[in-house]
Parts: sequence; structure tokens; C-alpha cells
Amino acid sequence: MNKTQIQGIGFAFFAVILFSLSLPMTRWALESYSPLFTATGRAVIAAVLAIFFLKIAGEKLIPPGHYREFLYTLLGAVFGWPILIALALMRTDTAPVAVVASIMPLVTAIFAVLRGHENVSKQFWIASVVGTLILIYFTLSRGNFNSEDLVADLLALGAVLASSFCYVQGAELTRIYPGWKVISWVVVLALPVTLTASIFLWVTVESEAVITTKANIGLLVIGLSSMYLGFIPWYRGLKDAGTARGAQVQQLQVFLTLGFSVLLLDEIVPPSTLICAIGIVAAVTWAIFSRQHPKAKA
Repeated sequence: MNKTQIQGIGFAFFAVILFSLSLPMTRWALESYSPLFTATGRAVIAAVLAIFFLKIAGEKLIPPGHYREFLYTLLGAVFGWPILIALALMRTDTAPVAVVASIMPLVTAIFAVLRGHENVSKQFWIASVVGTLILIYFTLSRGNFNSEDLVADLLALGAVLASSFCYVQGAELTRIYPGWKVISWVVVLALPVTLTASIFLWVTVESEAVITTKANIGLLVIGLSSMYLGFIPWYRGLKDAGTARGAQVQQLQVFLTLGFSVLLLDEIVPPSTLICAIGIVAAVTWAIFSRQHPKAKA
């Protein structure tokens, strides 16, 4: 692995730390706000920050081209993931949703290969599948499945598909534009819809809600960090390390999320977490380094 790829893994890991706050902070936001408002509100907050940065840099608020690619990216990043994950969190705790969402690296790698821009080795697939199987085992070991959990898992799975696709699409755009411009234009392009929806929801739904400080902090964090700032190092990491390889770092997100859930939400993590964490770290390391000599495996 060369210096650029190692640097990309570092950027991806920093982004994962920021992303790992998404689920706990969404839970905080849901204390007062509806799932739809948390999805649209976070995008409005991100757009305000994006407009500020674009103005400072002297950039146009609308990208010069590639509108279809930007549309696909914003559908997943601004609407698909935030709405579906918020609906899932309304039905269950953060921990099970985090575990289901942790299959995202494998799904992202599949999308990256299907779109024809990644060439991965057999060892990479083995390592990625092993890591995913460990996480599936972790999900099954919860021991508290019921109908509500099943619906929550399906919602989380839909969020994974939407987010993985937008990751790949956004990473492709970074071949043309810097990552910070990509996410900036994404949230700005979505602003007419997200702002209108937020105002409508505020008047019709949120006006009677009891707004807490914790909910406001949660909404602010997911708007600034999860919806905007986290994507800047994330897209840089996917560009430098390769989408499939860089995405494997996100397998570590579930354990960071669970850690934040314990600290911020007082949730209980099963004892098997440590063993699964060790297995995931090993699988991620294997996946990352197995791809540096794919032709030698042929």
C-alpha cells in the first residue's frame, strides 16, 4: 500500500469517527423532533454551512454539470439514509440499528465493483464477507428479536442501500471535484426541498412538540458533522484509498457507535461485543491489505 492509500485510510477513519455519532445524536434529536424533521432539518443546517464555505471560496452555489450524478448522491445522502434510519430508531435502540447498518462496507464494495471502477481480489471478498458474517452473528446474538425489531432492521437495510449507492456516486464525483464541493453542492441542491419541508413540518407537526436542549444538540450535531463535515474526509478517503478498500474502514463504525451509545444513551452492550470487535478489526485489516497486489493472485 502506497503513501496516498495509507493517507486515504486515515481520512476514512476520521470520517467514520464523525459518522459514528450519527445514530446516538439522531436518538437525541428524536426526543423532541419527528423522523422526517430530523432528516430535513439536518440537511438545512448542512446547507447553511455549505453556502458559507462556497461563498468564502468564491464558488458558484450550483455545480457546473453532472446534475444526474448529483441527484443520485443527494437522494441517498439527504433523503434515503436520514429518513429511513430515523424511522428505524423510532422503533428500536441504537445498538441493533448500528449492527444492521454495519453491512454497509460490503454493500458499498459491491456497488463499486458493479459500476466498473474497482478491481478487487478474491482475498478482499473473503475478508469483507468474514467481517460481515461476524456482524450478522452479532445481530443474531442480540436475542431480543420481535416484529418491531424486524421492521427496524428492514428500514436500516433500506438506509444502507441508499447510503452505499450515494457513497459510490459521490466518490465518482470526487474524480472531477474536490470532496468538500461535492457535499456542499449536494446539500445546496436539495435545499429548496429540505427547507420547504422543514418549514411545513415545523408548522404542522413540530409546533406542539416539547423542545429539549438535548434534542437541539442532537439535531445540530447530525447537521454539522454527519450530514456535512464527515463527508469531506470520507470522500477524500474513498478517492485516495479506493472506494471498496476505503469503505471497509466503516466496519469499525458499529463499535464506535456502540461506545458512544453507552456513554451518551446509557445503553447496554452485550459481552460478545469485544470478541466481535477484535474479529472485525482483523477482517478490516485483511481486506485493506489484501487488495494491494490483486494481480499477483490471478
